[in-house]
This record gives sequence, C-alpha cells and structure tokens, in this order.
Amino acid sequence: MLEYTTTEEVMFFDTDCGGVVHNLAYLRMIETCRTKLAEKMGMNLQSMSKTQQFPVLVSTEIQYKKPAVLGDKIKTIGKLTQIKGAKFWCSFEMVDEQTQTLLITCTQSLALVQMPKGKPLRLPAHLRELVTNKT
Repeated sequence: MLEYTTTEEVMFFDTDCGGVVHNLAYLRMIETCRTKLAEKMGMNLQSMSKTQQFPVLVSTEIQYKKPAVLGDKIKTIGKLTQIKGAKFWCSFEMVDEQTQTLLITCTQSLALVQMPKGKPLRLPAHLRELVTNKT
C-alpha cells in the first residue's frame, strides 16, 4: 500500500484567537501530505506541469475528533486506498505526535484530469496494483 507521512508544528497562523487549530489549517496539512503522496504515485509537481495532468479533488469527508493547539506537532499519515477508472481515494489520519491522540480522520476522492480540457484519464495499471496488492 502506498503511504506517506508528514509532520508539522502548529503555528500562530494555524489557530484562532483561542489558540485552537482552525479547520482550514487541517486541510492545508492534508493537502501537503496528499501532494507528497501523489509524488510517490509518479505525479510530482514538475511532471504535472509538463503533462498538464493533475489530480483534482472531487470530495472531502472529515471527522474532527480532538482539537490541536498552538505548538503541537501534528503527524499526518496519508494512504492510497482505492483506484477505480479515473478516480482514486486517499485516507488520512492526523495524530498529535507527543500524545499519539487521534485528532482527525479524512477521506478524499480525486480524479486524474487532463487540462485544459478537463478530460478525466484512467490511472495507470501499476497504481491499481499498489492498491490491490496490500501488504
């Protein structure tokens, strides 16, 4: 299974006036992890720019379990979980690195799209094998 982990420290700009992480900051951290996961799938920023093929976000489902606060270090674990045609799904868990408390769970669906026409593309067979050959 394809997986990638990032770690970020909660900064002032990630929080509200009470020092609690706001929802947009969590999504930014997920975006960072997903971008790195896509790189492992062969979709790095330079190749996407050349081919004009991009993973486009279709949906996001997120559950907020516990709040993070200023100064926390958040570990985001992203996994490629399913591929079907042009669409693929990723799951994410966000954990407080010090306490190992689960903060967030998230599932996202994406489609591989050829721009500028917006034409969906089937994902390569080698990526489908990564999901079906779970270890």
